[in-house]
Amino acid sequence: MKKIRPLLLTLSIAAAFSAPAAQAEHVKIAMIDTLSGAFAPIGQNQLHSFQMFTEMANQQKWAGAGNTLEVVGFDGKGSPQESLNQLKTVIDQGYRYIAQGNGSGVALALIDAVNKHNERNPGKEIVFLNYSAIDPDLTNSKCSFWHFRFDANSDMKMEALTSYMAKDQSIKKVYIIGQNYAHGHQVTRAAKEYIKRKRPDVQIVGDDLHPIATVKDFSPYIAKIKASGADTVITGNWGADLALLVKAAKDAGLTAKFYTYYGGTSGVPTAMGGSTAGQVKQVAYWTPNNETFSGKEIVDAFKKKYNDDFYVADTYTVVQMLSKAIKDSNSTNPVKVAFALEGMKVKAINGEVEMRATDHQLQQPLYISTWTKVDGKKIKYDQENTGYGWSNDQKIEPYVATQPTSCQMKRPSRS
Repeated sequence: MKKIRPLLLTLSIAAAFSAPAAQAEHVKIAMIDTLSGAFAPIGQNQLHSFQMFTEMANQQKWAGAGNTLEVVGFDGKGSPQESLNQLKTVIDQGYRYIAQGNGSGVALALIDAVNKHNERNPGKEIVFLNYSAIDPDLTNSKCSFWHFRFDANSDMKMEALTSYMAKDQSIKKVYIIGQNYAHGHQVTRAAKEYIKRKRPDVQIVGDDLHPIATVKDFSPYIAKIKASGADTVITGNWGADLALLVKAAKDAGLTAKFYTYYGGTSGVPTAMGGSTAGQVKQVAYWTPNNETFSGKEIVDAFKKKYNDDFYVADTYTVVQMLSKAIKDSNSTNPVKVAFALEGMKVKAINGEVEMRATDHQLQQPLYISTWTKVDGKKIKYDQENTGYGWSNDQKIEPYVATQPTSCQMKRPSRS
């Protein structure tokens, strides 16, 4: 036995060194979003962002061990039902990761479907990476272990926006307008609650919800805003709905200030032009004209590669954190990767961020900025070749905008 034991040890060590390394895997992420119709320019911009960052991740081996990432677009057309049909398609094709953002109604439908699929198909779980659906319910009453949100939710953005607005004593009358779906309802609710708490002297002189992606002429809504005497408008509109709203306001000579969530999305800068300089503000988790111009290399590379403006900065965070989770867990298994994402901290384009484990809501800085003429110093980057860009007014640290959560997370076994 004394002679056999050293022999066995020698053989074990030899076997360990001769064992094949873990096989590198190609991880495919299905981006299910608006790739046709009125909001297609935004969806295409997001897809290009993902594709540029996965190329970068693969070249620099972010996921380790030779693992590579790929994002493939599937047109959900902004419809919950169409998106669910695409989800079925990608599941049949073997995808284990999906990404979506344009429409909280779609995100709510996808979360429900992913939860049911994962419960019925252990060993074939799917992880949902949310980069812009910001209804707070997604990380509160509807929170899911399988869902991670990389954008700030609408309550976080409203907290930041109204904290900034509260200091402006010129604001007396506010009008709220939004799209008639989950996100629009949440923005309206939060605006009323937070303004009442921070500036009880401010009047809410009107609020409207309009059909999403169907209104072609916003002049009747602008007429109501003018008649109300509002000096300030708050809107969560995005894409064509915001571009057409701003254009109608400009055409009607409305001088009220606009506080927006998505003033920088495709088509809106062109609609604003120079005549709205100083009039439109935006709350966002990043601006290219930030205090250190963090992300300038990406802005330049994206413009060169796609002749378009980079603005969906959390697509970088998605790829960055997913890659790190794969590397840290030494696995592409969705269960192990999801556990690795919980509580993860990284330095993203917009600074230090953390994926809060309790509800899977990313905690991150926010920025308030104003549409302003490029000056080559504070404002170096314009949008859509207009000569105008976003001037950084204030960086808001994560603790200011952070919100409590009602999430009661149900987690699977780690084994």
